[in-house]
Amino acid sequence: MRAVVYKGPFKVAVEQVADPKIQHPNDAIVRITSSCICGSDLHMYEGRTAAQPGIVFGHENMGIIEEVGPGVTTLHKGDRVVMPFNVACGFCKNCERGFTGFCLTVNPGFAGGAYGYVAMGPYPGGQAEHLRVPYADFNALKLPQGNEHEEDFAMLADIFPTGYHGTELAQVSPGESVVVFGAGPVGAMAAYSAMIRGAAVVYVVDRVAERLQKIKEIGAVPIDFSKGDPVQQIRQMRNGDGVDKGIDAVGYQAVQPGEKDKEAPSVVLESLIQIVNPTGMLGIPGLYVPSDPGGIDPHAKHGQILLSFGKLFEKGLRLGTGQCNVKRYNRYLRDMIIAGRAKPSFIVSNNVSLNDASTAYEKFDKRVEGYTKVILKP
Repeated sequence: MRAVVYKGPFKVAVEQVADPKIQHPNDAIVRITSSCICGSDLHMYEGRTAAQPGIVFGHENMGIIEEVGPGVTTLHKGDRVVMPFNVACGFCKNCERGFTGFCLTVNPGFAGGAYGYVAMGPYPGGQAEHLRVPYADFNALKLPQGNEHEEDFAMLADIFPTGYHGTELAQVSPGESVVVFGAGPVGAMAAYSAMIRGAAVVYVVDRVAERLQKIKEIGAVPIDFSKGDPVQQIRQMRNGDGVDKGIDAVGYQAVQPGEKDKEAPSVVLESLIQIVNPTGMLGIPGLYVPSDPGGIDPHAKHGQILLSFGKLFEKGLRLGTGQCNVKRYNRYLRDMIIAGRAKPSFIVSNNVSLNDASTAYEKFDKRVEGYTKVILKP
């Protein structure tokens, strides 16, 4: 089958790889109909992780079941499904408590597994024609038959639940003011989710014009940090006040405002500490890693970030971190889509043939030609 294979920094290729096969009675084989390129794929693509050439990318996957193992009881050939990016067993201590992003079974020696991602287990990704889904009864979410809401449902694999997870980490409540740093797919979903949860006003900080336009279209307030300190911009809009809650949807590759290409891993966290009012909360779904080969200094290379922890303590700020436990949210978000209460596909900019994945990665990485969210179609 065809699949997107990592070749080295800034290079992927569509190659022929072995078809997936049933390896365990509770496996399923899914024919992929949509697989998205994620911003976290770009960390590997850019050589900013320990990923080795040969990985098949793709952790945002949906499609049609073609085969099930003899132990699968709730799924059948022909079912339309979307898979959380988390690979989880469903029965370990963490899974039983709903922390499926930190499964203790699927990736021995590490809490958490995922498709097509470095250090997240032996699970090839779904930017391919077919995907093996382990523990399929647990990991595949059924969808209505047909092709309605295809783009919306594709967002359930990762970014819609992850954006919602950011609002859950920050415990966004009705009537509150919220700032989201990053207007990429996860940041846009966090802003959208904050509005679904009843936030009174949501500010979103970025510098990419196409992204900020999307933010404006959904009713949030775009803040262009290339035009000045975003903390000061927001305070001016609020007559000197800060906000109730803050969300970091950027992560460790944040850049210094006014210095377009200079990385500053702590800049978003510092801004959040400044702008969130005392006793507020920070939600941090943005990716931070324990090892960054491209880090700007020795500390950054080891995932160590200098932070104004004293100010965070002084203000009584609380914070929540970690990757999304998709299964906590995906069923409910699916039902909101079906009911017409949510349409996360507003962020989708391009549907691209799998054969054109190399070009799509390049354009998405450079944030050019309006590439804000890309779906690959095998």
